[in-house]
Amino acid sequence: KSLETMDLRVRAQAHSALKVATALQGQPGLARVIHPFLSDHPQHGLARAQMEAGGTMVALELEGGKAAAFKLLNALRIIVISNNLGDAKSIITHPATTTHQRLTPEQRAGLGISDGLLRLSIGLEDADDLIADLGQALAAAR
Repeated sequence: KSLETMDLRVRAQAHSALKVATALQGQPGLARVIHPFLSDHPQHGLARAQMEAGGTMVALELEGGKAAAFKLLNALRIIVISNNLGDAKSIITHPATTTHQRLTPEQRAGLGISDGLLRLSIGLEDADDLIADLGQALAAAR
């Protein structure tokens, strides 16, 4: 279903993901922003060699752990909270309490999943609108 436009949609989503990730770097309240096309990503060179656009996912690690992550989630206006990622709408999830909740804290730490980590799947909304939504939610989380 909708395979005819999948290439166009994913290209647009990947372009927006990099724009969002770049805009969020260095924002107060964020310990780090993870996207393979950001120069500080440990596999940046490999990603650039193997990918056209870096993908549609962005991970955010908030200073302040779970409390800050939940404040951000509750302040979002455009981005939807869900466990399912990869939709036409932007979706965010808190892996420590959803997809990886059955792992011990030590196992999650070994995978790089802190209590402040959020995974964001970028949809087809305007990237500037997503950046604004995340900006106001970050302010609310501080």
